Amino acid sequence: MMDYFCALGPEAVQAGFRLETFSSLSSTNDEAMSRIARGDPGRLWIVAAAQTKGRGRMGRVWTSPPGNLYASLLLVDPAPPDRLAEIGFVAGVALIDSLRALAGPKPAITLKWPNDALCDGAKLSGLLLEGASLRDGLFACVVGVGVNCLSSPDDTPYPTASLRSIGAKSCDRGLLFATLSDRFAHWLAVWARGGNFPAIRAAWLDRAGGLGEKAAVTRNGERLEGFFRGIDARGRMLLERTGGAVEAIDAGDVAFDPRRA
Repeated sequence: MMDYFCALGPEAVQAGFRLETFSSLSSTNDEAMSRIARGDPGRLWIVAAAQTKGRGRMGRVWTSPPGNLYASLLLVDPAPPDRLAEIGFVAGVALIDSLRALAGPKPAITLKWPNDALCDGAKLSGLLLEGASLRDGLFACVVGVGVNCLSSPDDTPYPTASLRSIGAKSCDRGLLFATLSDRFAHWLAVWARGGNFPAIRAAWLDRAGGLGEKAAVTRNGERLEGFFRGIDARGRMLLERTGGAVEAIDAGDVAFDPRRA
């Protein structure tokens, strides 16, 4: 069932993005993935007012009550296969810009590697990237975005927050989505199909939290501790270990308070 509670921003419209909105879906990512099988050309946003089976990273449940933003962007052949992982950093930068636009200058909203948005250590949003191979050898990917606008879950192992709880200037999911669609269009153009990741990396580092701070990473049951030194040219987290050696980490759960790692 269609539900017209949001619209694309003007920059997204000019760049050729499309939008479909729904009152409820099992998952916006699931709907976007189904469009791949049906031959959708991409640049399609799927937005739902609520989700019944929202998902986060590693199969975790993403609680999805009404009032928050649940959106997925389908991109077909957005870059060569070896550059596709960079889209997560493009998304993170676009999302931080959008959240800051609604929240105002205080309190500070920053990125936690690879693309979580935090406010004073509490999680405001999450991103879920999925992909599929196409028959012609190309690839499609889906970027799922969940943002706590009016409420946040209280049954998580980490602190959470919402735009409302941090005193944002606006908590309106429609305004947030319009801003996000424009910022995503902008940063995708800057990224240039993977030809300009250095600009994305610089923007990501400029918005990052925890640089130089003590961090803990949990990876496949292994716990690593050290100091966060940024990201490398491939987007890997740089963790300075005891003795000064720096390890590049491809994946893992990060906490800047090691007791929560």
